[in-house]
Amino acid sequence: MKFRPLHDRVVVKRIEAGQKTAGGVIIPDTAKEKPSQGEVIAVGPGGHDESGKLLPIDIQVGDRVLFGKWSGTEVKIDGQELLIMKESDIMGVVTDVAGSKKAA
Repeated sequence: MKFRPLHDRVVVKRIEAGQKTAGGVIIPDTAKEKPSQGEVIAVGPGGHDESGKLLPIDIQVGDRVLFGKWSGTEVKIDGQELLIMKESDIMGVVTDVAGSKKAA
């Protein structure tokens, strides 16, 4: 992809959730909610404070993030459906908790 977001914006690709419930019920496409989890594809350089100093973004390309249901603007780039949102729309980064546990 040849797209660079400006300022404190990030480009996110939604990560699709499973199509079955825990009980094994298959959810039809019309009833599914859009996932609120995604992978960061590109990040801007950061925002500026009142004095003009650059404030770098805490998010990195490849991070798995959580965002609000109505966050971002949907766009299609190179045939992919993506979201462009401000860093402040992202609620947090998902980390691999299971991989960091030590054996007792």
